[in-house]
This record gives sequence, structure tokens and C-alpha cells, in this order.
Amino acid sequence: MDAAGTERGRIVVGIDGSTHADDALRWAVGEAARRGLAVRAVVAHEPPDAWMSPYGVPLLADSDEIRQAVEDSARTRVEAVRRELDEALRAVPVDVVAVTGPVGWVLEQEARGAELLVVGHRGRGALRSTLLGSVGLSVVLRAPCPVTVVPAPRRAAEVAADEEVALAGPLPVGPIA
Repeated sequence: MDAAGTERGRIVVGIDGSTHADDALRWAVGEAARRGLAVRAVVAHEPPDAWMSPYGVPLLADSDEIRQAVEDSARTRVEAVRRELDEALRAVPVDVVAVTGPVGWVLEQEARGAELLVVGHRGRGALRSTLLGSVGLSVVLRAPCPVTVVPAPRRAAEVAADEEVALAGPLPVGPIA
């Protein structure tokens, strides 16, 4: 426990089914292994209040069913990524949760008590890749713990090749523990 009485011991990583989130998950698991921590993979979702059936009849959303389906899908993706890892990294405990709400808010809430919050970065072109996306910016500004933004490997290589900036890897933001 820290001075505020908050239990520590995990790294939270935002996942969304993208390859960028997979990169963030791989990095988070490696960092967790190095620090002796567990990983919590978090997927946020905002289900619709209703949607149309194939016959044009509006259906009400069952939020528990939707949350469970999202969580099951995320768990399948996480397990696929973990199977690619070295045996030592596969031993790192990883739990998967789906939480209803806006992505930035969900990650900020889930990061309470965490050692670190990890998010992926898409890196979409010269100007836009120098700026964080709305989720990345939101968590960097509001997260209750340090944040690491994992760049897309292709983008990191492009930038280094152009000799603009040499990226050594993920960019930690905030106080380093």
C-alpha cells in the first residue's frame, strides 16, 4: 500500500481489438514481468440503447449480455496475443474486463490504484502522429498514475529512419515510480 492507503500491484492496459492495442498489451505484459506485477486489460464499450433486428424491429439492448459479449471477445484476443509471447511472459497474470462508458473515463477509473496505465498510439501521418489522439490525451492529462504511450512499431521505425527523432520505445508520461 502507498501513503494514501491505495493497494498497488498491477498495470492497466487499454485494449480495443486493434493491432496498436495488441502492441500496448505486449509491452504491458513485458513491463509487468520486469516489475513483478499483474496486468488488467480493459475494454470500454458504449452499447446502443436499441438497435434494429434483421426484420426492422427495434430491440432493446441487454447491457449485461452486451458487456459479457464484449468481454468474451476481448478475452479471446488477449489470449491470442499471449500465445505469441515467450513462456516467461505467458506466466504474467492477465485479467480482462469490459466496462461500460466512454473510453477515456473508463481507463481513468480502472487506473486508480494501478502502478501504470498503458495505451497504444496509432501514429497516423507526420502532423497527426506528433499529437496524441483524444483517448491518449485524455488519459495523459487525467490518469491517477503514470501513463505509457506505446507507439506503433512501423511509425517508430519511420521516424527513426527519417532522422527526425529517434524513439527508443514507449514514452512514459507522468511521475516515474
